[in-house]
Amino acid sequence: MVRARVILVLILSLCVVQENASAQIVKRTNEQIEATRQEMIARAVAFYRDYQQENGSFTTNPRSGIGQTAVAVIGLLKAGVAPDDPMIKKAVDYLMTFAKESGAFASNEQLVNYETCVVMQALSLANDGGVYDTILKRSDAFLRGQQFTEVNGVSPSDPNYGGAGYGGRADLSNTDFLIEALRIAGKGADDPDIQKALVFVSRCQNLETEHNDSPKVPKNPDGGFYYSAENGGESYAGETADGGLRSYGSMTYAGFKSLIYCGLTPADPRYRAAESWLKKNYDIESNPGLGQSGLFYYYMMMGKTLAVLGSNIFVSENGTEHDWRAELIEMLSLRHREDGSWMNVDPRWLESDPGLVTGYVLMVLGECNNQNIIK
Repeated sequence: MVRARVILVLILSLCVVQENASAQIVKRTNEQIEATRQEMIARAVAFYRDYQQENGSFTTNPRSGIGQTAVAVIGLLKAGVAPDDPMIKKAVDYLMTFAKESGAFASNEQLVNYETCVVMQALSLANDGGVYDTILKRSDAFLRGQQFTEVNGVSPSDPNYGGAGYGGRADLSNTDFLIEALRIAGKGADDPDIQKALVFVSRCQNLETEHNDSPKVPKNPDGGFYYSAENGGESYAGETADGGLRSYGSMTYAGFKSLIYCGLTPADPRYRAAESWLKKNYDIESNPGLGQSGLFYYYMMMGKTLAVLGSNIFVSENGTEHDWRAELIEMLSLRHREDGSWMNVDPRWLESDPGLVTGYVLMVLGECNNQNIIK
């Protein structure tokens, strides 16, 4: 009971911080924003130098497997740490101990798609001089062999078709990781398996089109995305009173980014509907539909997706122009812990682990590099 009261106090305290966070954000010059971004990166890198384990990993949690270390490596590389940095080399050497002849990377067979996807992204970013070309080709082939397609006896009529996931079903998060891994490795939007992934992504969107005939979609056709297409669709945000699927922020950013990586443009109704949902639900204080759950995963998806759009400004439905880069940097600075890390008081999806969450944030800060974004 005492522990429950302590947790409640922490959550209520966070809510107070969240309520006042927007009021604390002030307009600053681009130079000041960039200085804050660089200062946060420096402190986070210092955190990881202290946090790295003797074996090279960035985790003290046995449940997290190797995915957390790969996420940290991606974040560090995206934020500007060099591939030949001893910390990176030690972490990559650790990841390589989990390489299989098949091309897979796995510490947990159930997580093999996720772990292989994020390790493949990490190795692609660290691939100076093509040193990882051979293993990346094997990993590419392995992931395609795991995808729910004809190679596994899955027909286009199956709701899982084109997707990737844990065990026997596909989900949008894993499918997004698959698409991104293939794109980072240099594959184009016209890649046959990326186009098959588009079939699954489209089935996870609350939009009535020829691409999604789920009976649940007409009950909430708001253009956002949910987690899985199985059983007519499943959402971690739950259902509406009449059985429609509630869209939520992290999956809608993941879905929208996937649509773009699959080659869709504003001419496609799926693109327009997803963008419209995000404009209507623009938020940097919570994960729309889930509150504080998965908040830092949401920030990661938000930063990656808006960077792909190529502009600092994202206009919400009411016409407000958001300098999303500046707003995200400021919000993350308000949440930065003294030791240089970030963590979520909501432990769902392992976000109470600073080793994982700090990697998510470094990915965001890497995407917020103003030199790579059109003003």
